[in-house]
Amino acid sequence: MAKLSAFADEATDDFLGQVKYLAGRHVGYIEPRFINKKNIMDLKKRELGDAKKMIQDHNLKVSAIGSPIGKVRLDEPFGPQLDKFKHAVELAQLFETPYIRMFSYYAPPGKDIHDCREQVIERMLAKVEIVKDADVTMVHENETQIYGDTAEKCVDLVKTVNSPKLRLVYDPGNFVWGQKITDNVKRCWPLMKPYVVHIHIKDWKLGAGVGSIPGEGDGQIKELLAELAAINYDGCLTMEPHLEAGGQFGGSTGPELFSRAIDAVRELAEEVGLPCE
Repeated sequence: MAKLSAFADEATDDFLGQVKYLAGRHVGYIEPRFINKKNIMDLKKRELGDAKKMIQDHNLKVSAIGSPIGKVRLDEPFGPQLDKFKHAVELAQLFETPYIRMFSYYAPPGKDIHDCREQVIERMLAKVEIVKDADVTMVHENETQIYGDTAEKCVDLVKTVNSPKLRLVYDPGNFVWGQKITDNVKRCWPLMKPYVVHIHIKDWKLGAGVGSIPGEGDGQIKELLAELAAINYDGCLTMEPHLEAGGQFGGSTGPELFSRAIDAVRELAEEVGLPCE
């Protein structure tokens, strides 16, 4: 059975409001990213403890740490980035989640990120070394302008690193927005499918400035859910609708539109026979 989760900072900034909102919508998981307008990576120990208690008090679980790891240029020093990754591992263990969402870097000024493959792979291998004995897996999101922006590059990363500690997030909306692909289920899903363990639900209309209600854009959400039903997918579907605004590090949707997006996903999942809690 698939499980609904959400980047609930798109519904409201206040973290207590986020967990209350999800509990009220009977969404059992949360993917913490911004907590009271601060990135989860930047919270102090007391703030992290308070957030964990709020999650537990509302009977939620954490689908992944919504970290920005890897959303930096390759010419920035790697040492501090590796330290941040170590902290992300600590956060995953604190919040009892198996996954850390991450990315594969932007190019230095004047360079093409796809010409920087060796450096990207080296950094991925260094992170794999850190989690080799931890019950934590990196899940890489196909994001615009990073190395792994296409299905082919995502697969290249996983196959080259060759470790179960690196798997993939599948985000159909990013393929529309970044790659202008309107048939991702035909072109991208078959390539990435063997390595996908986590799904982001973001729909997008080609050429639009904000996201679409799931099923109303060019992201083929219904078709993707049908593919997930066919493989008895039992991971999380993390809502990230971007219905009011979307940017490099987050987005906005508001509670009313977010509720419409949740309802749409539940309806589509039922139509294609994907059990979803």
